[in-house]
This record gives sequence, C-alpha cells and structure tokens, in this order.
Amino acid sequence: MTEKPYLVSGRNTLIHKVRKFDLLVVNGDDNPPVIVTHKGIKRYEGKIPDNKREAKMMDMELVDLTSGDIFGDEKTLVFIQTLNGKEYKIDYSKAETQMFIKVHQDSAF
Repeated sequence: MTEKPYLVSGRNTLIHKVRKFDLLVVNGDDNPPVIVTHKGIKRYEGKIPDNKREAKMMDMELVDLTSGDIFGDEKTLVFIQTLNGKEYKIDYSKAETQMFIKVHQDSAF
C-alpha cells in the first residue's frame, strides 16, 4: 500500500502533503470539483478521470469526499490545507458565487 498524498483531519478537513500529486476533490454528482495544487485551489474545469489509476497517470489523486475512507457523505463546508501553508474554505452552498473558495487561514512559516 502506498502512502496517500493527503491526510484526513477531523470531520471536514483535508491536508495536501505531496507536491508531486495534485488533489482532484469531488463532492457528489451535483457539486463542482476542485483541484488542489502546490500553489493553491481553484474550480476544476477539465475531464474528471474515470478511476484512480487514470488520475495517477495525470499526476492527480482522485479524492471523493463521499467515499467511506474519507468523510462518507457529501459536505457543505470543507477546509483544505495546502502545501503553501494556507487553509482554504470550500463552501459548496456558494458554488456559483465568488465566495465558493476563500482563504480561511494564512499561516506564516
């Protein structure tokens, strides 16, 4: 078993920890996917890989928040800590607004 490029913390936090892989975060069928890179987070506009193997070939880790090994159900609010030390708040109730992805905390280290 290889180590995952992210950690799950608490009930709604992901921590990105491997620069080589971007995280493609999906949260059910009706919510827009987001891509987490070493530089930050944005809405993902590309084709979603069909499976984890296909995602690996694209240097991505497919992270389905609804799977049992992550959170087990859709989330309205998710926090994602990136490699650049910032923590972002993803608010799926505001997916069609400028408030969808916001910096929550910016740590200085």
